[in-house]
Amino acid sequence: MRSKGTITTWNDEKGFGFITPVSGGQGVFVHINAFSNRQRRPEINQLVTYAVSTDAKGRPCAIKATLAGDRLPERKKDLNSSLSVVVAACFLAIVGGSVLAAGLPPLLLAVYMVASLLTFIAYAVDKSAARKGAWRISENTLHLLALTGGWPGALAAQHSLRHKSKKQSFRSVFWLTVLVNCGIFIWLLTPTGGGTLRALIAGVA
Repeated sequence: MRSKGTITTWNDEKGFGFITPVSGGQGVFVHINAFSNRQRRPEINQLVTYAVSTDAKGRPCAIKATLAGDRLPERKKDLNSSLSVVVAACFLAIVGGSVLAAGLPPLLLAVYMVASLLTFIAYAVDKSAARKGAWRISENTLHLLALTGGWPGALAAQHSLRHKSKKQSFRSVFWLTVLVNCGIFIWLLTPTGGGTLRALIAGVA
């Protein structure tokens, strides 16, 4: 059963607030992840329709919320998101193939794998913090992890965790970090880039 109400409090930085039901009664907690269209940021006094559920502590919370003018999305696979995961997997496969065929140091593949794992974990921690209203991992940190080779893990996290997958400003910077990282990787495939990488590894070792 769906209910109607008005957003009476909203903290856009933390991404949550409260809905006052039209029929009156106790305010209902709502998180940004409950909205079907996260490209629209909720505002105070906006009308919203929602279903009522309970959180882990038994408190009422809103789910499947839609702002006035939005429609409930059809239940279908997000093809763009799935394609992103395929792109990430193919890129890691290309890195692995380059290590075998182009003679790049195996350490490069290890860096991408570890960075991707750490980035996925960072996304998971940040989403958990967002739900609890706790300290968040800064977007700059997430972008830095992506830039240093963790973007395949970021794509996997955005798809599976549904986190940082709608905010357009974040997505724009994220894809810029992907392009820069891919550009660096392509440079490493050149004789100059490959030689520079081997010299750096030899210097560290």
